[in-house]
Amino acid sequence: MATQPSHPADIAQLLGARVVRAVEHVLGEQITVQEAVIREAAPEHGADYQSNAAMALAKRFGQPPRQLAEQLVASLDVEDLCEAPAIAGPGFINMRLKDSWISERLGQLYADPRLGVAPTDSPARVVVDYSSPNVAKEMHVGHLRSTIIGDALVRLLRFRGDEVIAQNHLGDWGTPFGMLIEHAVDEGLVQATGDAAHGDGARGDGPRGDGAGAAGAAGAGAHAIDDLNSFYRQANSRFQADPAFAQRARDRVVALQDGDAGTLALWQTLVQESEAHFRDAYARLGVLLTDADIAGESTYQDQLADVASELQQRGLAVDSDGALCVFPDGFTGRDGEPVPLIVRKSDGAYGYDTTDLAALRHRTRDLGATEVLYVVGAPQRLHLEMVFAVAAEMGWLGDGKQAFHVAFGSVLGEDHKMLRTRSGDPVRLSELLAEAEDRAAAVLAQRGMEADAALARAIGIGAVKYADLASDREKDYVFSWERMLAFEGNTSVYLQYANARALSVLRRAADEAGVDTGIAGGAGAGAPAFDLREGAERDLALALLRLPAAIETTLADFRPHKLCTYLHGLAVSYSGFYEACPVLGAEDGLRQSRLGLCELASRALVLGLDQLGIEAPQRLSPPPARA
Repeated sequence: MATQPSHPADIAQLLGARVVRAVEHVLGEQITVQEAVIREAAPEHGADYQSNAAMALAKRFGQPPRQLAEQLVASLDVEDLCEAPAIAGPGFINMRLKDSWISERLGQLYADPRLGVAPTDSPARVVVDYSSPNVAKEMHVGHLRSTIIGDALVRLLRFRGDEVIAQNHLGDWGTPFGMLIEHAVDEGLVQATGDAAHGDGARGDGPRGDGAGAAGAAGAGAHAIDDLNSFYRQANSRFQADPAFAQRARDRVVALQDGDAGTLALWQTLVQESEAHFRDAYARLGVLLTDADIAGESTYQDQLADVASELQQRGLAVDSDGALCVFPDGFTGRDGEPVPLIVRKSDGAYGYDTTDLAALRHRTRDLGATEVLYVVGAPQRLHLEMVFAVAAEMGWLGDGKQAFHVAFGSVLGEDHKMLRTRSGDPVRLSELLAEAEDRAAAVLAQRGMEADAALARAIGIGAVKYADLASDREKDYVFSWERMLAFEGNTSVYLQYANARALSVLRRAADEAGVDTGIAGGAGAGAPAFDLREGAERDLALALLRLPAAIETTLADFRPHKLCTYLHGLAVSYSGFYEACPVLGAEDGLRQSRLGLCELASRALVLGLDQLGIEAPQRLSPPPARA
């Protein structure tokens, strides 16, 4: 599990601490807040929270659960927070918060830009490895989940107060680059010099350097590659059909791995061309990755021999049929034989096993990460578990340093098969995002709403991202335009619309008061006295108070769908309040209270959507007919 905040961040922890003290008084036993088993109560129980501590402890202490619950209630000091606790069923302790306490907390939230989400007292340094497309191939729908989930986690961790180092582990090295470079030269997309064609053994400043050799190999004659996928297919076809081209490609791989300056320059031109495509996709998606976050496979090439040597010195790497392998304990195949990580192949080449070991060593040893998150598809589970096991044996993990595989499932079409085009190819990300914007514009037009390009993008891209994040990441999910762009249900559009309705009420109130923004003088006028007369007001207030818990539970196991579930519940609560509680027509004191609830609801929705990387447009419809 991830590092937890060192202070109570939500009501459940606050109540749990009171139950802990009651258990100590009654049983003389120290338990944790988690063992107080505080849960949100179902509405039919007439309570807000429920403790199952008596049920969990009764067997251990040989007492009937209800009898133990009665003793705990007698010692439970919650008078400042709750009405008198009640026992239900075989020993559940039900607690209903006092309206006066809720109102006081709402006032505190109103004055807090973070809405009660206190930054952690013990920030971690976290590396998040995500997105990781391959050079010379366009991003497709398969890159969607890593990019979106990783970006949301980066935002959430930074909001919590952790120091986050994003790492985009591009597939930018290996044997395919021989054919790609040769094809680019033949097509006139890069300009070869004598050094590039034949190699003089010189090296620039490394694979990402600006050495003189690099400057001499690619010049003003370089052209853009409009279609990376087509370029890759053409190169591969030539490699398969033309023996002379294939030999040149193999020679180019040798030159690349030997550090030939001209070949490195040609390689770098291809990398930069691909990075331009990736940059466009990230900008359109609104993710935080920049060129500074790129740390591809090439970054670690100079470290691979040293990693192999270090593994040998520790006695972990051994010869196996000419290859250098590590056999971590506990990993066996179907035949019961140990499964290896191949550190160095029999031909002397290094593969991605070694690259991943070098990257993890760098991240914990050189970058000083205490947590490393790998936002990588579920099929890589075994590989990463083996890498983590070897890293632990080497001391690169352990002693406060942890690595987590943030696994995710696949994106399926409505036929429940892998989402692909009619030709069977993966759906290009650029085409999918363009379609999202077009469909969003059409949906808004059908509802009589004016949509410029910016609004269509906010709705369409938000819908794609939310549909991904709202699903438990380890499960496959079905990609459905109709469902994700719906104004009802657990969609980003529903959340965006709820926020727009709240802002519309606030604008009308501001217009009536003759002020520019906020409620009756703006947010700077101070918190209103919150008056919770109706059940819908109280429900919304409770939903607002539960934001800190939602963010904490989301980060506990890196599952953004938990924040999505919370935000949907908040939007439902706001909609219920909007329908049941007139705002602008209420008497002065109540009007101020309800305007305050509108403002808090908007702020919470905007904050939550921002943590998911989703925009919250201020307008989605004309002002409501009633409020």
